[in-house]
Amino acid sequence: MATCPSGHESASDDYCDVCGALIGASVLTPIAQPPWPPPAQPSAGVGPAEGVCPQCGVPRVGQFCESCGFSFKTPAPAGAVGTAESLPPAPPPPPIASTPLAPSAPSAPPPDSSVWTAVVTADRAYYDSVQGAGGPDAAAIGFPAYCPERRFRLAGAEVRVGRRSESRGLHPEIDLTGPPADPGVSRLHVVLVAAPDGSWSAVDPGSANGTLVNGDEIPAGKTVPLRDGDVIHLGAWTALRLTRA
Repeated sequence: MATCPSGHESASDDYCDVCGALIGASVLTPIAQPPWPPPAQPSAGVGPAEGVCPQCGVPRVGQFCESCGFSFKTPAPAGAVGTAESLPPAPPPPPIASTPLAPSAPSAPPPDSSVWTAVVTADRAYYDSVQGAGGPDAAAIGFPAYCPERRFRLAGAEVRVGRRSESRGLHPEIDLTGPPADPGVSRLHVVLVAAPDGSWSAVDPGSANGTLVNGDEIPAGKTVPLRDGDVIHLGAWTALRLTRA
């Protein structure tokens, strides 16, 4: 029987029946390989060696370790065998932009604390204009020989102007029943309405003969703002002058 280089007895004389080695070849002596990875060589008194992978100890080439893929840009783990490059300090966060404050809304004007008064008189010029315009009853209406001036202080949410009617249960705050009585004034002729800021407006709810403010007739149902000194004409000769003290 033949003997292979490894010492096996083989019935075949060309290749070993056990390991397949060529019979008659010399025994190959394995070459001793150095340990891998090689042990790190620490420098005396300076800690881990520079230039080696802190993960596995392989000499550093390039940015990443060719053995374990460790990135030399990351901090070295605890107990590492080498020293990696330290990352540059992170830049400070950008300053937070302050949001400009929205402009505050303009404050509402303070309420008007003035005292408003309606001064009622008989206006001859207005009476003459009504007579000049004519009408079915114009000739029967005369101008009063005497009409005392009357003053009414405006108060509350609204002030009604007209003539009292017991049958309708209507008692206006500015009662123009008389004497002297203006026949052209409706039972509810005009309403003075107070605003939150203390000002006043006039509204004609639908009088029979209409209402004028400073000589201009106002549409029925329309709110017309009033100012100090404005004059409201109604009926055949009645005038209301608004004053603010």
